[in-house]
Amino acid sequence: MAGLRLGPLLRYVDATSATVWVETDRPCEVRIRCEGGAHGAERTWQVAGHHYALVPVTGLAPGSETPYQVLLDEGTVWPPPDSPFPASTIRTLPASPDRPLHFAFGSCRWSATPADASHDPVGPDALDALAATLAADPGRQRPDVLLLLGDQVYADQTSEATARALAARRDLSEPPWKQVADYEEYTHLYDESWLGPQVRWLLSTVPSCMIFDDHDVIDDWNTSAAWLARMRETPWWRERILGGLMSYWVHQHLGNLSPAELAADELYARVRAADDGTDLVREFAAAADNDPAGVRWSYRRDFGRVRLVMIDTRAGRILDEGGRAMLDKAEGEWLRQAVLEQRGSYDHLLLGSSLPWLLPHLVHAAEGWNAALCAGERGPRWARHSESLRQRADLEHWAAFPESFTALTELITEAGSGGDAPATVCVLSGDVHHAYVAEPRRRGAGPHPASRVLQLTCSPVHNSIPGILQAGFRFGWSRPGRWLGKLLARHGRLPRPPVKWRRTGGPWFGNQLMTLTLAGRAARLALDQARREKQGGVRLVTVWRTEVADAPLAGESAAADRPVPGANRPKSG
Repeated sequence: MAGLRLGPLLRYVDATSATVWVETDRPCEVRIRCEGGAHGAERTWQVAGHHYALVPVTGLAPGSETPYQVLLDEGTVWPPPDSPFPASTIRTLPASPDRPLHFAFGSCRWSATPADASHDPVGPDALDALAATLAADPGRQRPDVLLLLGDQVYADQTSEATARALAARRDLSEPPWKQVADYEEYTHLYDESWLGPQVRWLLSTVPSCMIFDDHDVIDDWNTSAAWLARMRETPWWRERILGGLMSYWVHQHLGNLSPAELAADELYARVRAADDGTDLVREFAAAADNDPAGVRWSYRRDFGRVRLVMIDTRAGRILDEGGRAMLDKAEGEWLRQAVLEQRGSYDHLLLGSSLPWLLPHLVHAAEGWNAALCAGERGPRWARHSESLRQRADLEHWAAFPESFTALTELITEAGSGGDAPATVCVLSGDVHHAYVAEPRRRGAGPHPASRVLQLTCSPVHNSIPGILQAGFRFGWSRPGRWLGKLLARHGRLPRPPVKWRRTGGPWFGNQLMTLTLAGRAARLALDQARREKQGGVRLVTVWRTEVADAPLAGESAAADRPVPGANRPKSG
C-alpha cells in the first residue's frame, strides 16, 4: 500500500475549489474526499525518484468549512487514526465580501528540531505555537490564508540531523560542506520543515501562499554581479542553484497557482504526462538560471475584494552595475498591470515582498550610499571596498536598488490615489529578523495617496538576531541614526527619497506572526509572539494591535494602538 511521505498541504482556496499538495512513497492515485461530496483525484508524477501530486478539489460551497480525507489507491492515509489534532478542513472564501478575512504572515523559519525538546535556543516556533493555539481552542479565529514570505528552508544553515543525512551521501569536508548540494538534499530540508506534527496539521488546514528569499538558495542570493560571478566559479554552485529552483517549483511554486493556471501550465502538463519529469524540471531550472527574465515566480491572487500581489525580489534581478534593478523590465510591467488592473474592484492591496520596502532610516541611507559608491560615484577605490561591504553586510534590499525603490514608491502612490483608491496599501515583508510598522508620507506638493500606506514587516517565524543587531536596528530609527544617514547620503550624492517615513509600531524581537483582518474597507493589524508555557507547551500571545483603516471592524468601536490585557507591550515609537 502506498504511504504518505509529506503533506498534505492545503494550498490554493477560493469560493468553490481548492488544491491539496502531497508527496507519496511510490506511484499511486491520490484522492481527496470531503464530507458532502466534494472531491478530487490525481495520479502522482515523479521528479528525482520522488512522487508528488497536486490535487484540485471541486464542488465546495462558498463560505463553507468541510473536513477532508486523503486516500492513496483507496486506502485512507490522512488524518492519522491516532491524531491529537482536530480534523483537517477546507474553508472556502465567502460569497459575501462583508465577512472578515484574516491574513497571517511572516518569514524566516529555521525549522530544525533541537536535540533537547525542552529547550530551543532560538525560542518557540511561531507556526508550532499557532497550531497549538488553534488545536487547543477550536473556536479561536484561524487565518484564512498564511503568507510565508521567504526562507521557508535554510539551504546554507543545516541542522545536525540534516548534516548527518548529508554525511551518509558525501564527504562533508568538501564543498559545499554542511550546506545542501542538490535536489535530493533539498528534500531533507522540506521533510524537516513540514513533517513536525504541529506544523503538518497547520499546513493541512490553513491555505498558504509562498515566495522564496535568499536562504531558500543561499545567503545574499543575487546580491550583485560580482557576487554571482564569484559563485559561478565554484564547483558546487551549479547543482545548488538547479536543486534550489527545482525544489522550489515542486514544493512551493505550483501550490501558489489556481486550478486554471495549473491547467494552462505547459511544463506542469509535460511533467505529469512523463514517466519521469526530472529532466524536464532540471531543464526548466537551468533556463531560469541562465535567463531569469524567461520565468515569472511572482503571482497575483484576488480574495474577494482583497488583492495580493506577491513579488519575486530575488531571482529576476538585473545585476549589471550600470543598470541594477530589483525587477527586469517585463517583470516591472507585469507588476504594474497586476496592481492597477480593475483597481476599483478591491478595497485592500497587499504587496508581498520578502524584502522590506521601507527600512530603518540609517539602514536605508547606508544601502543607497553603498550602491552609489559601488557604481563608481567616488571612484574605483571606493567601489572596490564598497562591493566588499555590500556582500558582508547584506546591503541588497530595495534601498540598494534606488531606481527600483523609486519605481515601487511611484506605483504605490498611483495605486493609492484617486476616487477609486483602496482603503489600504500594505507592503508585507520579512527578512530582517524583527517586526515593525512604518508609515510613509510623500514629499513635496504632488498628490498624496488617499489610501493609508503601510510597511508591515514581520520576521522571524523561528530564528534569532544577535543583541548587537537589535541595538543597531533601534539606532537606525533614532534621531542620531537619521542624522548619520543624511551624512552618508550626502557623501554618496544621493537624491532625497520621494517619500519620508516614520516608525509607528515596534521594533519587536522574538518569534512572531502578524495578522491583518480585513472586512469591507476596515482593517485591523495584530502582532502575535510565540511563548512557552510552564507546562512545556507553546502558544501565541497577542502583544499589540491597532486599527489600520479609519473604519472599525463591523460591530466594534475604533481602537487606538493597544496591547491585549495581560500581555507585555513592547515599546513603540
